[in-house]
Amino acid sequence: MDLKEKIEEIVEKVKNDDNFKDEFMKNPEKAIESLAGVDIPDGMVDKVVDGVKAKIAGDKVSGAMDSLKKLF
Repeated sequence: MDLKEKIEEIVEKVKNDDNFKDEFMKNPEKAIESLAGVDIPDGMVDKVVDGVKAKIAGDKVSGAMDSLKKLF
């Protein structure tokens, strides 16, 4: 499994699917396993969850910075 590719796939799903986003926020491990269609080892799931959360947080910061740039 390409971890970076899987993280990008999940981030896009979170951004574009409100039901999946709600499921991810409630139980990220279960949401990721349901999307992958397989039971993912705990260590791998934790890395994916952390990567998705970091990417989402980074995108929010990036969007806020873009908004600030428009002010100046």
